[in-house]
Amino acid sequence: MPRYIAFLRAINVGGRVVKMERLRQIFESLDLGDVETFIASGNVVFTSAVKDAGRLEKKIEQSLQSELGYEVRTFLRSDAELVKITEHEAFEGAGELPEVRLFIGFLSEVPTAAAAARLVEASTDIDQFHLSGRELYWRCRVNSSDSPFSGPKLEKTLGMPTTLRNVNTVRRLVAKYPPE
Repeated sequence: MPRYIAFLRAINVGGRVVKMERLRQIFESLDLGDVETFIASGNVVFTSAVKDAGRLEKKIEQSLQSELGYEVRTFLRSDAELVKITEHEAFEGAGELPEVRLFIGFLSEVPTAAAAARLVEASTDIDQFHLSGRELYWRCRVNSSDSPFSGPKLEKTLGMPTTLRNVNTVRRLVAKYPPE
C-alpha cells in the first residue's frame, strides 16, 4: 500500500492545540494504516489503499473539520515525492550558509503563472522564493519571525493555502520513512 505524509495546516498554532494521540485516532477512524505522527506540528504518516491523493485529502479534511470543529487544510505527498522535494536544489548553496533558513511550502495545486510572478516579484535580499510544481521554497536570511513574510502573506501572494515546514523537518521525515 502507498505511504503518504499529511502536512496539516492549523495544528498546534494560534491556540488550537490537538494532542497527537487524537490526530492518530482520527486518521485511524478513516481506515488508514500504520498511522504515526511526527513531531507535534501536524505531520501524519500513514498507508492507504486509496491511490487518489486528491480524494484522500478531501476525506481527511472533512473528518478533521467534523472532529475538531475548524478547517484543517491537508497537503498529501507520497514518500517517493518527498524524496524528490528534498533533493530539489531551489537555491544554490542555501544549506551551506548558517544564516540561511530554508522552508518548504506545500500547495494543493501548481500556482498560476500570475501567482508565480507575484511571488518572484516579492523576493528581496532577505526573502527569496522559488516554485517547483506544488512546492514553494522560501530562503530566509533572518529568523522567519523577523521577516516581513509569513504564511498568511505567502498565501495572499499566491492566492491559495499553503503550510510551511523547515527543510530539516522534511529531511528527517525522508530519513525515517524512506520509500519502500
